[in-house]
Amino acid sequence: MRSIVGKLTPELLKHTTPKTVGNDSGFPIATFRELVEQVAKLSFLNKDFLLFYRGQKNDYRNKANNSTFYPTIYRGEYLTQAELDYRFDKLESASKILVDLLSTNKIDGISEIKRKKFIQWSLLQHYEVTETPLIDVTQSLRVACSFAQLENNEDTAYIYVFGLPYFSNRISINSEHDLINIRLLSISPPQALRPYFQEGYLVGTDDITNDYAYKNELDLNNRLIAKFEIPNNKRFWGRYFDPIPKNALYPKSDVIEKICKQIGSKLVVDVGVASIGEFLKLWTQIEQFLLNEARQYVRDVYNIRSAIQVLLKYNPDKYGLLKEFDYLRDFRNKLVHKPSGITSEELRRNVESLKHLIEEYKTAHNSGLAQ
Repeated sequence: MRSIVGKLTPELLKHTTPKTVGNDSGFPIATFRELVEQVAKLSFLNKDFLLFYRGQKNDYRNKANNSTFYPTIYRGEYLTQAELDYRFDKLESASKILVDLLSTNKIDGISEIKRKKFIQWSLLQHYEVTETPLIDVTQSLRVACSFAQLENNEDTAYIYVFGLPYFSNRISINSEHDLINIRLLSISPPQALRPYFQEGYLVGTDDITNDYAYKNELDLNNRLIAKFEIPNNKRFWGRYFDPIPKNALYPKSDVIEKICKQIGSKLVVDVGVASIGEFLKLWTQIEQFLLNEARQYVRDVYNIRSAIQVLLKYNPDKYGLLKEFDYLRDFRNKLVHKPSGITSEELRRNVESLKHLIEEYKTAHNSGLAQ
């Protein structure tokens, strides 16, 4: 996403600068009223942007000591391509299960949810089912502060202010800023109560992919305008304001929440040591083996289909192993695209087959190196 430099109030400029706000400590705020007044001034100064807020218990920082806000799917200092591929595979599986369950439960708007992956991802993110390329923000300062203090054992909490492009649609894609902004209230089915109580939005980069040139372009700190540190106590709210209670932020009798809990149990099907996650992790491991070996013969190999063709040409002795891999690839596609159609026994059997194939492949590879 495109980086911006916001404009700060005179009070904030005594504490930080527009370019170092992420590195510096949060500006101390004593009361909710004072926070509202500061944000009102920021809104006036930054008229080119719409302000959004995020509340957190801690000020999470990267190696450069900068506040960082990666979507869950991209989090991790040393995120390998294999792990990222696994997370996207898991997201696709969760999306398929979500659509199946929503259809079974006759949820309103299912036809649109089936067509639009961003709606699927939004529900999965907001109900914390699995990692997604989206991050939660809100247009309500009260919601942000309530979240920051919720189940917080620290003395303080943090409120972040982001400047995002103005939006005109329920799902707004801004190519100039490389941003997508999703208004949860407009895309969620009425059975999803949580988005309506939280006034939630979701933000991510345009053209989301599991392949990127620079990870820092995925960090929402590119849009950070201000950072505040608030006290974690009732005095912060004063006489005329109150935090939103937990049972309002997470309302009971939320049909979509119940459905999303079912996804979690289906996504990781425990069958001894086997699970969907285990299969997908093993799969990315053997894919990487094959790609690396194929690149010893042809440097520009970027997908597994090309890798198999190269290996069949230059290393025909591995025909049997590659044939077995091809069979497991069919199962992998079924697992990702139609996970509800997989039985526990099928999953267990194919996890064992994949483990065996990896061991055979390693043995054959080491034998070839020794010759």
